[in-house]
Amino acid sequence: MSDRHPLIADDLATVLPHGVLQPGSGPVAGDHLVSSGPDEVLWGRLPARHDEPRRTVQPGATVTFDTVSHEGVLDDQGRDPVAFFGRSGVPRELVLDDAVGVAAHAARGSSDGPHVVTWPIAVDGAEPGDLVSMTLLEALPRVPYGVVSNRHGRGALPGEMPRGELPVSVFADVAEQDGELVGRLPVREGGPRLVTFPLRPFLGIVGVTVDDDERPHSVPPGPHGGNLDVALLTVGTTLHLPVQVPGAGVYVGDPHFAQGDGEVALTAMEASLRATFRIDVVPRALALQEFGELAGPLGETTEYLVPTGLDADLDEAVRKCVRQAIALVRARWGVDEHIAYAYLSAATDFRVSQVVDLVCGVHATVRKADFRAVPRG
Repeated sequence: MSDRHPLIADDLATVLPHGVLQPGSGPVAGDHLVSSGPDEVLWGRLPARHDEPRRTVQPGATVTFDTVSHEGVLDDQGRDPVAFFGRSGVPRELVLDDAVGVAAHAARGSSDGPHVVTWPIAVDGAEPGDLVSMTLLEALPRVPYGVVSNRHGRGALPGEMPRGELPVSVFADVAEQDGELVGRLPVREGGPRLVTFPLRPFLGIVGVTVDDDERPHSVPPGPHGGNLDVALLTVGTTLHLPVQVPGAGVYVGDPHFAQGDGEVALTAMEASLRATFRIDVVPRALALQEFGELAGPLGETTEYLVPTGLDADLDEAVRKCVRQAIALVRARWGVDEHIAYAYLSAATDFRVSQVVDLVCGVHATVRKADFRAVPRG
């Protein structure tokens, strides 16, 4: 089902300053462009070691990814984004051509995940043991609308929400408010009043190719990154990922316009982005000095280091995140273990990233400024 938006913006076609970013149109900030046509993506699976990258970039290169949201292309939504979004008042010219192509022609198995993921690219010189660092430089909305869904008896309240047997897909549009773009949802179905919220675009999936013959399912995150859904990782932040195969094989997907920590309904405001990353390689020796031995993804903002913990059990995910945070503080600043544990309890927030991706995620925010008087190592 799709709940028609009561006040779709009259200026939907012009609300984005750069316009609708169809393939081949609009600004491209990166040195390279990775597209999401039906023969250029994986749908529902993540790359494995037999998936040969189609291009190689140098460390420090900037890469622009045209990403496609899975919302509007899935089978339970009719696998026809023109019809699906048309029911909410979106004209054909505002539906992305690559989304139409993915729905019509991309392969997806019945047991695969929902996410549309770019084909991997290699980073010259990246080797297992190194880190590849993905810094988000720009995240431009490709369209001025998105969808928040609750389906399949999943989310934080499985068996309770949705109330009926059918999935619920709630349409959200983008509007300008006080000089900023905001998302809008109806307070009541069909009613005139709207609730607005800030847009904070980010990629839910950023990952490296796994050293395995089998492609991982796209839903659960892991040491490879993947579907982390850490909403903190917006423009200006970096995700450090331990490399598993030569060249790293990096990819992105699952674009969001906004998400609250937890992502409780199953999805947040899912919508397609044109995202530009700078891709760097941190050699193993330097990575150990800076971060210690990483068991999985590590985020970084100007203010925080952001270790993560992942497990099907949320309590165990918290424990893993605490252990990783202790190891990080010890390696980077030489803090005694019991003092690192005490510091984290006194000064660090441990946040639930998401509880809906089969494997739960927790991330911590270790404030770098707290250690400004402490030498490294």
